[in-house]
Amino acid sequence: MQEKAELVEGKVDWKGRTARKDKHGGLRNSLLVLGAFAFENMATIALAVNLVTYFSVVMHFELSEAANTVTNYVGTSYILSIIVAFLADTYIGRFKAVLISACLEFLGLGLLALQAHYPKLKPPLCNIFEPNAHCAQVSGRNSAILFVALYLVAAGSSGLKAALPTHGADQFDEKDPKEATQLSSFFNWLLLSVCIGGVVSLTIFVWIQDNKGWDYGLGLSTLAMFLGIIMFASGLPQYRIHSVQGRSAITEIIQVYVAAIRNRKLQLPEDSAELYEINKDKEAALEVKFLPHRDVFRFLDKAAIVRSPTPFETPNQWKLCTVTQVENAKVILGMVPIFCCTFFMTVCLAQLQTFSVQQGATMDTRITKSFKIPPASLPIIPIAFLVILVPIYDQVFVPFARKITGHITGITHLQRVGVGLVLSSLAMASAAIMEVKRKNIARTHNMLDAIPMFQPLPISVFWLSFQYFIFGIADMFTYVGLLEFFYSQAPIDLKSISTCFLWSSMAVGYYMSTVVVKTVNSATKGITRSGGWLAGNNINRNHLNLFYWMLSVLSLVNFFVYLIVAMRYKYRPQSPEVSSGSNVHELQNVNDDQKVEATL
Repeated sequence: MQEKAELVEGKVDWKGRTARKDKHGGLRNSLLVLGAFAFENMATIALAVNLVTYFSVVMHFELSEAANTVTNYVGTSYILSIIVAFLADTYIGRFKAVLISACLEFLGLGLLALQAHYPKLKPPLCNIFEPNAHCAQVSGRNSAILFVALYLVAAGSSGLKAALPTHGADQFDEKDPKEATQLSSFFNWLLLSVCIGGVVSLTIFVWIQDNKGWDYGLGLSTLAMFLGIIMFASGLPQYRIHSVQGRSAITEIIQVYVAAIRNRKLQLPEDSAELYEINKDKEAALEVKFLPHRDVFRFLDKAAIVRSPTPFETPNQWKLCTVTQVENAKVILGMVPIFCCTFFMTVCLAQLQTFSVQQGATMDTRITKSFKIPPASLPIIPIAFLVILVPIYDQVFVPFARKITGHITGITHLQRVGVGLVLSSLAMASAAIMEVKRKNIARTHNMLDAIPMFQPLPISVFWLSFQYFIFGIADMFTYVGLLEFFYSQAPIDLKSISTCFLWSSMAVGYYMSTVVVKTVNSATKGITRSGGWLAGNNINRNHLNLFYWMLSVLSLVNFFVYLIVAMRYKYRPQSPEVSSGSNVHELQNVNDDQKVEATL
């Protein structure tokens, strides 16, 4: 009897046996997942923030083209996560998805390191910042090598984003009060692992890329990825592994819409108990988590209208769906407006990874007389603060807020996201102010045509730390809040897909950034001497400050739209009570009809 109580429903060990709480999963084994995630970010964050420099200086792309290439690459690395998540949830499992993705990323980084090492695989050396320079851009076979390697990294990174956080969350049982609390902390520690990996990446790796050579920097990234694979794989005997059901939860969602359309002319019954549901006595055999009916998105309820009782015949699922299927579809549909409101924050983030790096390249990067900080290392400022702030947030703020609000996460997920959206607008306003200051100094000292890095402006690069710091705090609130929100709200068979809502949101944001940059350049081409707000390679003569102001205003508008959407959202009922034995005050279940406005 005791042994049965220790079994974890829906999870198995590496040999396919039902996982046991005393042997598998838990906080200790989740540390291996966090460590692997830290190594992966150690390998790729330096690449993400410095890649625009690599494209422009080494591969000779024009600045705006380099920025768009980076955002397209990053966007692809996020959007592909949907495919991997689908395969992980339905066919191959999350552990295998992580392992395969990590190997792809390792191969891509290795290929990039080889190209950076051999001169024959890249264009001849040339200074693109000289006004009369005619630098040959990478082309032909070398261009193919570059993009194959780059998108191998994108594919691998997307798989890790899709399956690694979910696999880490699988190590906890949401039905266990103590482990439910640990699960909430896991998502905060996930951000901490990103920050720790980022600290190393933005200091050591970026410095090596800029001072010792891109081949050494990329080689070090390849090594970090290899260590991440070893760390993750070492936990196989102790992991709780999600049991793949072999059916597609996405298909079941689509079936609801098809059935609802087919039954659109039918009248909904007054009593929701008349809607179709399978026999709940079979729950254990079918491993289905039943959801109660809710009076939202009632048009989907038509998918569960029974036309004619057929007790001895299995109904066609494209014509008749269960209430649980319908409720799962409602949950996903309810998250879509929240999903759409988070695009624009990533548009702002993309500018810090591209144009802000180019700002830093024109400024004085000296820390001491003999040591300079690479411009791409500037994100170390908010990340270093986050390494301190995340533990304080998780161990001090959350328990304190929990006593006041009664929420296991301290404040609701959507409140957390809202704080981040406001901060993103402030970050862009700060960036605009700093850009005005930087350009005034360039104009005052007659250095509008100064060559970046070789003729630095007499203004410290640390002035840019304000925008990075504010956006770093916004990251802690919005992106972690979204990751936990999507995971907690999604149906049980769509956990990997649910976390991809975040990555997909970021992907759309990066693609939007490309569109926004091109649109702004096109719209301002005839009204500026530079040929557009963001045109050309000379950042001193374009109008980046106006672009930042525009993003700040649009971010604020986006927040007010989000506020309306969030106030209309209804959380699904699932929060467990937390026992006093886990040193946490008891929390009440979140009621089905509880709305966000009650806590805003």
